[in-house]
Amino acid sequence: MSSSLLARLRALPADLAQSDSMLQTRQWEGPLCRVRLDNLGPEPAAVDEWLLFDGSLGISLDAAIYGEGFQMLAQTMGRWQSPEPVGRCPDADVYRITQDDGFHTIHNLLLVAHPEGWLLLAFTSCMQFGGEFRLYPDGRLQILMRTEGRALGPGQHWQSEGLLCLTGPDRERLLAELADRICTEHGTLVSPMQARPTGWCSWYHYYSEVGAEDIRENLAVRGARFPALKYVQIDDGYQARMGDWLIPSAKFEQGVATLAAEIRASGCEPALWVAPFIAEPGSRVFQEHPEWFVQGEDGRPLPAERVTYGGWRCPPWYVLDGTHPEVQAHLQHLFRTLREQWGIQYFKLDANFWGAIHGGRFFDQAATRIQAYRRGMTAILAGAGEGAFLLGCNAPLWPSLGLVHGMRVGDDVERSGHRFRQIARESFCRGWQNDRLWALDPDCVCLRDLPSQQAKPHDYEFHLAALVASGGLVLAGDRLQDLDQQQAAALQKLLALSAMRAPGACFDTMAFRRGWVALPGGGRLLCLFNWRDKPERVTVPAGGVDFWQASGVDEWLILEAGQGRVIRYA
Repeated sequence: MSSSLLARLRALPADLAQSDSMLQTRQWEGPLCRVRLDNLGPEPAAVDEWLLFDGSLGISLDAAIYGEGFQMLAQTMGRWQSPEPVGRCPDADVYRITQDDGFHTIHNLLLVAHPEGWLLLAFTSCMQFGGEFRLYPDGRLQILMRTEGRALGPGQHWQSEGLLCLTGPDRERLLAELADRICTEHGTLVSPMQARPTGWCSWYHYYSEVGAEDIRENLAVRGARFPALKYVQIDDGYQARMGDWLIPSAKFEQGVATLAAEIRASGCEPALWVAPFIAEPGSRVFQEHPEWFVQGEDGRPLPAERVTYGGWRCPPWYVLDGTHPEVQAHLQHLFRTLREQWGIQYFKLDANFWGAIHGGRFFDQAATRIQAYRRGMTAILAGAGEGAFLLGCNAPLWPSLGLVHGMRVGDDVERSGHRFRQIARESFCRGWQNDRLWALDPDCVCLRDLPSQQAKPHDYEFHLAALVASGGLVLAGDRLQDLDQQQAAALQKLLALSAMRAPGACFDTMAFRRGWVALPGGGRLLCLFNWRDKPERVTVPAGGVDFWQASGVDEWLILEAGQGRVIRYA
């Protein structure tokens, strides 16, 4: 970090209104700061917000920023004094996680452009508390731990999550150091030698109306045309009710375990969608064990819609309490059953955010929502066992560190140019996490219109190019028999690239117009994206071969896509 910015940060005061009985001590180890809070008084002290730093760093109000959200669907770009959401589900508005009042809240990671390059402020762990950065339009910055009103007893202390403070011209290098620090504290479940999962997902063609015969049909087409798709993922719709994951719906009358055996017998692997922390009112688990659920102020199970987004299907949702020992035993038994008796190794864990729900009471009243979620996920990991693959989806991002093998990093795919571009930007912002914190999932490949979703040819081209540049998982989302020859060829090209574990693109700037992929075998792929509806001229070296036309990847390739045509010349 530059000496001037570092000196300003070190000089910022903490909570000026803090009681004299509370002693705060900063401990610096190079660019990493940990803060200790001691209660020197005779009584417990309830702390909702533990303010670590408060003041101005003298950064331009027009400085470009990037900030993470608490949950997967929230990110921030824009300028310091005019932040803009990247996606459609901001933390404060849709999920009601924070009550921003004259400031904008960013969670756990803040990037700020400045004359020397970039300033990175980020928390390297999320074991107990969530980290927040509050940006005020006058330049004031507050850095705090969200302690959720938990009591710090007399003679006791808390240690903050580690705060990393870096600056430099190379954004990718700063983020790589952050990834290394996170892995040191949390570990990582992703292996550099592990193949990236590929497969087919039922959701984006059938949605909740999927039936066993739909799975069988696509299983057969997969064997004939797309054998590289390893997993057949049965998504939402197989279960009788949300929360009763072992009880099939009428459309799976022979049971999911039987279908999973058919999938294995065909030479591929079954995968399953599970939303482990939620249940609908009519579910057996809710009816039989209401005491397992997060409670409201009235001492009754808390409907999620009272404090946050209530859920997209079969609401109201109630939330299993990860601090409850019987819930932990239930989750471990559920996933052990799915693994050992049903033979499922790949789990798409959806609605994970609700496992870290705010505004409720836990069985362990001293636990934070971070701890509640992590205890629940630890039980799931134990039940799934060695060799399983857990994909986090709609998840609290930093609280999931070290607990999932893969992570969805963008919104649900929808066949529209706007959504394709939105997901691309969300994924590119988080590209530094790929194969470091987890395998990155930019969501499914969808190349066919539906009656309610129709896109233009250049939109699908952009979608495909973004998936190439993301370097993540490849799961097909269309009805496989509907794919024509050209669409099938594009899917095969993506699968071949995934099999070689090609990394995501390294972009020149966070405008994400020009990026490079270092291809296995020594080749290079130049990725050009035009985000506007007008043509752009781009100067590139001569001799490049179009990616989609190339016979291999050991050469100099060009990939271009955009709403307006990208015109290139040497």
